[in-house]
Amino acid sequence: MGASGSKSRGLWPFGSGGPGGSEGPGGDQALTRARGLCSATPFVFTRRGSMYYDEDGDLAHEFYEETIVTKNGRKRAKLKRIHKNLIPQGIVKLEHPRIHVDFPVIICEV
Repeated sequence: MGASGSKSRGLWPFGSGGPGGSEGPGGDQALTRARGLCSATPFVFTRRGSMYYDEDGDLAHEFYEETIVTKNGRKRAKLKRIHKNLIPQGIVKLEHPRIHVDFPVIICEV
């Protein structure tokens, strides 16, 4: 699982050629023209947060509520997971920049 690369066959911002390996008509010119419009960086500075806020403003991955269940005259405490009224954390700034998954360069050769 985890982060996945882009699967579209659009413009490849990191180098010549593309994820498909073939260039269309006028490939070099079209690529330099597109590269001039938006200069992409191989680094990622933000990510989507994986935690949630609850009604009280607490931040956590999961929230549980303790419920008392009576079964055969015995009281038993159970934890019930809360799914409602949770607000996603949003965009989180990374402490150190990461390299984008679609960056087509071997960093360390063994």
